Amino acid sequence: MDSGEGMRDREVFLEEVLRSAGRIVKRGFENRTSASWAMKGPQDYLTEVDAASERHIRETILARYPGDSVFGEEDGGEIGARCWVVDPIDGTANFARGLPHFCISIGYVVDRRPVLGGIYNPITEEIYLAREGHGATLNGKALSVSAAHDAQSATVEMGWSTRVPQSEYLSVMTALLDRGFNVRRCGSGALALAQVADGRSDAYVELHMNSWDCVAGLLLVAEAGGAVCPYLSAGDLRTGGRILASAPGIAEVLSVDSGTALIDAPRQALRA
Repeated sequence: MDSGEGMRDREVFLEEVLRSAGRIVKRGFENRTSASWAMKGPQDYLTEVDAASERHIRETILARYPGDSVFGEEDGGEIGARCWVVDPIDGTANFARGLPHFCISIGYVVDRRPVLGGIYNPITEEIYLAREGHGATLNGKALSVSAAHDAQSATVEMGWSTRVPQSEYLSVMTALLDRGFNVRRCGSGALALAQVADGRSDAYVELHMNSWDCVAGLLLVAEAGGAVCPYLSAGDLRTGGRILASAPGIAEVLSVDSGTALIDAPRQALRA
């Protein structure tokens, strides 16, 4: 594990990479056309900017830290003891359709332990950063999850994936609605987790989520005092798994309704 000073240097570097990739993504968003995106599968969009952003992030990381590995959504890669997990654009469907609700997400994992996470929306210029044991911030301001404790006044965002039967999603959503939760979906799981960390949402649920979408966000929620699932106990970086991140006051009931185990304590995201 890097020294405290070494990890702080990596955190500064992480912010630099997010901002430089953000310039590529913002320029692509402003210049996009209907011909600049294609489909990887049902409701699974791909743009030229996804590839350009990931290539820039990968090259920048490996130039600075050649002994590390990079695992990204578009080009895969190796998963070493020190691994940067990258989503070059999370919310690509929103990006392609001209909706400014998307982000770049990068997590840094050492020996299966997430130690850094960053999420950046280059349109709103909101940048979220977390370092294990040092809290989470939004544009430099410390974050705290919401004080929600009652389903009747809480809002849960729920993601969707073709890897899980539709009937299972409908069953979980029905349970949440019956309990009294407001349920919404905005199209970026990484930003949804960031907004749990900053209190704009009270929880996020997804029955299967890839690591590049959630490693950074789960660390943000945990460092902001939230309850999160033990992600790497149920899945791994390559195959993904079930996700739940919540304000502590509604965590237990959400765990029951979604069928997802929780670590109900701050600063324990993703620990196996």
